[in-house]
Amino acid sequence: MLRFTLLWLLVFFLSLSSSSARPAPFAMRISCGARENVQTPPTYARWYKDFAYTGGIPANATLPSFITPPLKSLRYFPLSEGPENCYNIDRVPKGHYSVRIFFGLVAQPEFDNEPLFDVSVEGTLIHSLNSGWTSHDDQVFAEALVFLLDGTVSICFHSTGHGDPAIISIEILQVDDKAYFFGPEWGKGVILKTTSRLTCGTSKPKFDEDYSGDHWGGDRFWNPIRTFGQNADEPRSTESSIKQASVAPNFYPEALYQSAIVSTDSQPDLAYTMDVDPNKNYSLWLHFAEIDATITGAGQRVFDVLINGDTVFQDIDVVEMSGDRYTALVLNTTVALSGRTLTITLRPKNGNHAILNAIEVFEIIAAEFQTLPEEVRALQALKKALGLPNRFGWNGDPCVPKEHPWSGADCHFDNSGSNWFIDGLGLDNQGLRGFLPNEISQLHHLQNLNLSGNSIHGTIPSSLGTVTSLEILDLSYNFLNGSIPESLGQLTALRRLNLNSNSLSGRVPAALGGRLLNGASFNVLVEKAAEYTSIKADCSSKRCSLCKGKDPLVA
Repeated sequence: MLRFTLLWLLVFFLSLSSSSARPAPFAMRISCGARENVQTPPTYARWYKDFAYTGGIPANATLPSFITPPLKSLRYFPLSEGPENCYNIDRVPKGHYSVRIFFGLVAQPEFDNEPLFDVSVEGTLIHSLNSGWTSHDDQVFAEALVFLLDGTVSICFHSTGHGDPAIISIEILQVDDKAYFFGPEWGKGVILKTTSRLTCGTSKPKFDEDYSGDHWGGDRFWNPIRTFGQNADEPRSTESSIKQASVAPNFYPEALYQSAIVSTDSQPDLAYTMDVDPNKNYSLWLHFAEIDATITGAGQRVFDVLINGDTVFQDIDVVEMSGDRYTALVLNTTVALSGRTLTITLRPKNGNHAILNAIEVFEIIAAEFQTLPEEVRALQALKKALGLPNRFGWNGDPCVPKEHPWSGADCHFDNSGSNWFIDGLGLDNQGLRGFLPNEISQLHHLQNLNLSGNSIHGTIPSSLGTVTSLEILDLSYNFLNGSIPESLGQLTALRRLNLNSNSLSGRVPAALGGRLLNGASFNVLVEKAAEYTSIKADCSSKRCSLCKGKDPLVA
């Protein structure tokens, strides 16, 4: 019997061990501008060198804050390289991630000391730097929780005309798939941008790494708040262990609950106000643990929680709700804010004082739908073939974020397919010198294509005839040669065709010329038998003549 019991216990503990075993989360830290891998104290985190992820220029860094990773280099993006610049990182396992970007200052006197720019992740705008960010520890980085589902991540920096974006580091840290689940609206189409994260009752800023936190928590930064105001509260701390802290899916570090703020007799309400962007939804996470030695049991401290004056939690008894003293309790709520401030108030009901250990506030952002992948690839091929100047950028997604579309590209949203597509492309008079690639035919929704006034050479791709949505095609004033493809006759929606002032030869396809008799604008210059023949029509009837000379080019 004893042998059976010991065997059962062995099987039980082995099964428990195997079921709780979990691989380490994926983590990638990039030291921007670095030519070799580095490790930084005090945790000796490993930072990978910055190679083949993006453009821009490496430079020496000035750290704007002591919480910034102690790295010596950064990468900046001058406007001459385009308004949009992106880090494109491959081989990222499918999952849920905390993405964090630290901003820096170029260590050269002629550079703007405080560049202002926008940041997007996977096409969704998550952050805009505001003037004065270098003076606030919690503004020297941007952080968001995002699902990465296709093996890659695109992190883009968008110039706003106020200095060159400069990036010190990028972190992509996997977290639990259910991290920060806040209700029915939570999901893969939602991004949580960190607005504020406070640890109360202490003056020391901490990362999860400093707290020896579980890596599945994502190494969060906790900004210290020792007091909300003079005589408004008192700090509390303990070295006792805290139960139910580092548990799935959020894995908060135990030390987070070992300090707190308690209200006073002179100020029973415990209140904190922060600035927020108006007309947004926010997810609030409030952290409690009863670490005050004067509280020995349930019922001795009960309080309500109010957000901007509205009660969102009633009769909070930390001891009763958590199950014991020195035990973590986390409360979450979602609020819609119309104003620019968020005030969290803890109002005592039983006992005179409230207690608070930490606060987290996230802006809830709907992830942008992205441009059809085949159309993105088509534009990338066109960028390469035309030798598009760096000033255009054309990095990231052509249509999102909506505040920063690609120059020259007109976008339209397809509600049925939940994708953006390109319906117009205007790159006229831009000094382009390349050729037209076959991939241009992948722009299936294109209605207007204007590449006139450049120095594009080569032939007109016959595949262009498969873009049946084309209504306007202007390739005039280039150096195109060869014949006009017969396939252009398939463009049944075409209303205007300008091919004049090129070096085209041969005949105008009969199907094209004959169909254009029906009220279209047609302007073609064709070389045949060493003669230039101009064909122009702007017809209102089928009786107008397209032909000139003894040998008509159109049947």
